[in-house]
Amino acid sequence: MRVHHLNCVSSCPIGGYVMDGRTAKGMRGRLTCHCLLAEAGRSLVLVDTGYGLRDVVAPRARLSRTFLELLKPDLREEMTAIRQIQALGFDPLDVRHVVLTHLDFDHAGGLDDFPHARVHLLERERAAAMARRTLLDRMRYRPQQWSTRGNWHTYEASQGERWFGFECVRELAGAPPDVLLVPLYGHTLGHAGVAVRGERNWILLAGDAYFHHAEMKLGAPSCTPGLRAYQRLMEKDRKLRLHNQKRLRELKRDHGSEVTIVCAHDVSEFERASGRPYDVPAGERPREPVALPPYAQRNPAAT
Repeated sequence: MRVHHLNCVSSCPIGGYVMDGRTAKGMRGRLTCHCLLAEAGRSLVLVDTGYGLRDVVAPRARLSRTFLELLKPDLREEMTAIRQIQALGFDPLDVRHVVLTHLDFDHAGGLDDFPHARVHLLERERAAAMARRTLLDRMRYRPQQWSTRGNWHTYEASQGERWFGFECVRELAGAPPDVLLVPLYGHTLGHAGVAVRGERNWILLAGDAYFHHAEMKLGAPSCTPGLRAYQRLMEKDRKLRLHNQKRLRELKRDHGSEVTIVCAHDVSEFERASGRPYDVPAGERPREPVALPPYAQRNPAAT
């Protein structure tokens, strides 16, 4: 399948360089919301949605004020998934399936824009999101974004096949067989990665299983102080989160030529994978060539 990389609204977190490792001092940082759009014959599969049109129009009615201040998302309409899909020349009605890594507000805000699509996620994630037991859960899970919850199709965590050493990996009901749900618990109780077979290899969108490309370094993983703290704030199971990061590093080590791993929020990873600046929507001609970071030049990603 042909796969398009979409940044569906950037976040601009407090902390600048301490968060993203690249922003100038005194400025807010930059984090992407990396989503995938896969062409599957005459239909489309969207992996995560980022923020949606209604988030752009009425953010305070839909999003936690705490996270609006902390992350200050750059709510540009042209960066929403639906507008980028249109800019690429597709009909949004052809998005037949949406596959979610998890239901956090910055990953599921665009569900309302695709009311006709079947939405795939793990049952554990649905249950945790509906319960909203803690204050943090009530801030991260926003029912205001779930007008299409009648379209949700969930999967039990104990069922599935092995895929490159990962257990309980699922094909999705009615979706193309080259789209898989890969359990990666820790950030949330039902967090998953989504694997899509591209034209050259598999692409695994690991969602929030990690936040910074240096966390995937073999032998000496690292992370910016700000993102390390943010991950600890948001995690539901630290032991599982760190265990799954280790498994992702092993996947990269053992099958790096077969599987390209990307997370949701790393700007450098997004620009390497998409070939355009993070703030340029798909379908728009980049203003200038992307200057790839040194690590990407040494290890070009095949998608």
